[in-house]
Amino acid sequence: MIAVQQLRKQFSQGSGRQARSVLAVDGVDFQAADACITGLLGPNGAGKTTTLRIVAALLPADAGSVHVDGIDVATQPSAALARMGVLSDARGLYPRLTARENIVYYGRLHGMTAAAAHARAETLAHILDLRPLLDRRTEGFSQGERMKTALARALVHDPPNIILDEPTNGLDVLATRALREALRRLRDVEGKCIVFSTHIMQEVERLCDQVVVVAHGRTVAAGTVAELSARTGQTDFEESFVQLAFGAEERSPGAPR
Repeated sequence: MIAVQQLRKQFSQGSGRQARSVLAVDGVDFQAADACITGLLGPNGAGKTTTLRIVAALLPADAGSVHVDGIDVATQPSAALARMGVLSDARGLYPRLTARENIVYYGRLHGMTAAAAHARAETLAHILDLRPLLDRRTEGFSQGERMKTALARALVHDPPNIILDEPTNGLDVLATRALREALRRLRDVEGKCIVFSTHIMQEVERLCDQVVVVAHGRTVAAGTVAELSARTGQTDFEESFVQLAFGAEERSPGAPR
């Protein structure tokens, strides 16, 4: 379970007389349950990526807190990270290593024995349909192949919580469907807590048990797709999202980056 409470993060841009502060996150608040897929939805610049980077201990928050299975990310980042698998937009595979070597290497970094890391790579190859790729160098992989390998790498230590930042960026239809099926299995069979950000309404409607809408750095709505649609009186979820997110931005001048 991931609990995010009143996160706040401010950045400085420029220097000297041109310097200014940008409030990227200003009160994001949500809970993501186990065996549940939580979608983080919002316009560009709403604070989604900054929020996920704070959750993943990649950025310190100025205020607020993140707890992963009760562990405070700010004070115990290593313990929290041991319970998270993080797939960021920059997937950063080592191109000269095979898919298997990339996965096993990350397992070793997480303190796994070589035997355990190799066994886990085989298990993930089955779950993610990676077997034909395991012993190929990742240099020259397609976007979908890189995504699968990066997801396996993030899952090698079998974390109960998974963070994904726009994981379907650049994927074709088949790769997107494969990722969708993998996430469903991780939720339904393995009981993972999954949080991911996206701009694609179809993904939200097909995958998410809960949706958190962020605008102007704040949580402006949370609930199921059906609940948010009922709240806005819309039958098209895209229209519901526009009403919730952009209506909130219109009430708050200026938008964070």
